[in-house]
Formats: sequence, structure tokens, C-alpha cells
Amino acid sequence: MQTRVIQMEDGKENGILTRTGKSKPFPAKLLLILGLFLAFALTVFVISVSTIKYTGLQSVVTTVTSGFVTCREDEPNSLGKWIQPPAVLMHNMSDEELLWRASFWPRRKEYPFQRVPKVAFMFLTKGPLPLALLWERFLKGHKGLYSVYVHPHPSFTAKFPATSVFHQRQIPSQVAEWGRMTMCDAEKRLLANALLDISNEWFVLVSESCIPLFNFTTIYSYLSRSKHSFMGAFDDPGPFGRGRYNHNMEPEVPITKWRKGSQWFEINRELAATIVKDTLYYPKFKDFCRPACYVDEHYFPTMLTIEKPMALANRSLTWVDWSRGGPHPATFGRSDITERFFEKILDGKNCIYNGRNTSMCYLFARKFAPSALESLLHIAPKILGY
Repeated sequence: MQTRVIQMEDGKENGILTRTGKSKPFPAKLLLILGLFLAFALTVFVISVSTIKYTGLQSVVTTVTSGFVTCREDEPNSLGKWIQPPAVLMHNMSDEELLWRASFWPRRKEYPFQRVPKVAFMFLTKGPLPLALLWERFLKGHKGLYSVYVHPHPSFTAKFPATSVFHQRQIPSQVAEWGRMTMCDAEKRLLANALLDISNEWFVLVSESCIPLFNFTTIYSYLSRSKHSFMGAFDDPGPFGRGRYNHNMEPEVPITKWRKGSQWFEINRELAATIVKDTLYYPKFKDFCRPACYVDEHYFPTMLTIEKPMALANRSLTWVDWSRGGPHPATFGRSDITERFFEKILDGKNCIYNGRNTSMCYLFARKFAPSALESLLHIAPKILGY
């Protein structure tokens, strides 16, 4: 029995030794193939990392970063969408679409952001701006406190250098005919485009022949401190006032509210929005106020007298000279530009400002011919303060 156990144990040891002795080496060809595969994989990895590092990574990072910022700025529900003015004034909206869009305005007086109120200078022109250099000087140094909008004849394209305050400030325009509703359409078009900038608070209508009579700081202070908007709206019982009234305008426009005033105005944001949103009075004036009823002298003064009578100062801030007679005011050229000429404008009248008498009744004047530019540039620093 013992002998057999020993043999079994010996057999076990022998079996183990036998298997170990018969183990074969790893095939050389397989090792070679595995080595080549690993080398190839490593090469591909190194090339990929290098490509991303030197050519692709920066582009990817830039794209991701830009997309992230854009998403934050253009988020549909963000406040920035509503408070940023249009980057480009030219657009494809129809007048109906533009007036509808511009009729949106906040009902709350407080703003949830730091708002700096601006003056919107709206140039209603036939074409070029021959006095642009004077306006450039007037506005210089006051960026952020004003906006500029130009409505010329649609066939005209303004070309100003990138440094100009008039650069790319032209809005989509249509033909405006003197004395007809197309003139008021142009004014509403200017107001509507200016209302798209939530920071515009005061809206001043001027022409290519208008000039400022004071420096920017003085005019800004005058407008911002006023309790009223400035638009002439008086009851003229004569043939050029009530004599132009058409009884077909009743009941929306009664003759007792029929008013007349200068085309050139300065109004606040509330009144600008009131004009833009109007669909009640517009058809009446379009259908029943035609030459010799000059709608640009009656539409806005009458409508605002009905809607917002206490908001008007009932006078214009733009000086004109009607002393020579005729359908149009006097035009002044190079020889007219003297110190005495401006003394006559600036010291010739008293008016009411915030309930008190003042001799500062006009902030702008017209009509000045292109030939007056050189003389105006020369006299402005001494007389006009800019």
C-alpha cells in the first residue's frame, strides 16, 4: 500500500514536470504583427492630437465661445432684446408693420436698467444735408445723448464717412409731398423708427435748412427740464384756419378742436407714441384735408389737442421769418449771417417756459441756404456757443 502511494505521488510530480517541459515559445510572427499594430495605433494617436492642437482646437474653442456669448445676448426672453437699439436702420418692414412695432411702449415709468434719455434729431430732407458740418460740430463730444435719423427722397442715398454722425443713419423712405398726407406719413415714419430705440425721449423734427441756435448742452437741458412738449396748436378763426375745416370729419374731429400749427415740432416719447399708434384720426385727415387744407399744419396739432391737450406748450421751438410774405418763409444766405441777425432771433420775443416768462423761446432756426455754411461755421463759436 505504501509503495503505491509513493508511486502516485511520484507520478504526480512526474506529470507536472512533464507538462512544464513540453511548453512552447510564443510565435514570432504573432509578436511581429502585434508590434506593428501598436506602432500604427500610436502613430495615428500622435497625429490626431497634433492636428487638434494646432489646427482644430482653436477653431473649436472659438466657435463654442462665440456661440455661448451670442446665445446669452440674443436669448429671446432676455431684456437685452427690448432695450438695444437696431444695429442697422434700413429694414424691410412696411409702414403698417413699422407703426405696429413702434406702438409698443412700457406702461411703467421706472426702468429696470440704467437708461440715459436721448434726443432724437429727425431730418426730413429732399436729399443732401448741406449744413451737415455745422451739425457735426454741434453734436461733437455728446455721443450717447442723441440719435440721428434721416428721411430723404427715396432716390437719394446719403454717403458720409464712417466718422460722421450721419453715417448709416438713413431710414427707408418714400416720396413726401408738401401739403399732403405723404408729408405726415414721412414724419410718422421718422417717429416710428426713432421709437425703436427705447432711450430716445425727445423727438425733434428738423429739415436740411435748420440750424441749432445754442450748444448741445443748453438745448438738452432745455428739453429735459421742460414740463411740456413744443408744438404750435392754436385756433385760427380765419380762412386759413377754421376755413379749411370739413364737416365730414365729425364726430371724431369737431370744429371746436380744429387746430393749426407749424410743421416743425419737439415732442416727448409719450406724444410720439400717441401719434404713431393713431388709426382713428388719420383716415379723416387723409380723406377730408387736402389742398387748400394743408394736412401737415393741422393733423398733429388737432389730434394732440383732442388726446393730450395739457401736454402741449402751444408753440414751436423753431424760428422762421414770414415777414416777406408768400407761401414759404424767407431763406437766408451768406450775406445774411451777421451778429445782428442772430441778436434779432435770440432777443426778439418773450414766451412761457414751465409757467414763467423767458426770452429763450427758440432753439432752432430755418431756412438757411447752402451758401450760408461757411459764414455759419465762422460765427457759431462766438454767437451760438459751438
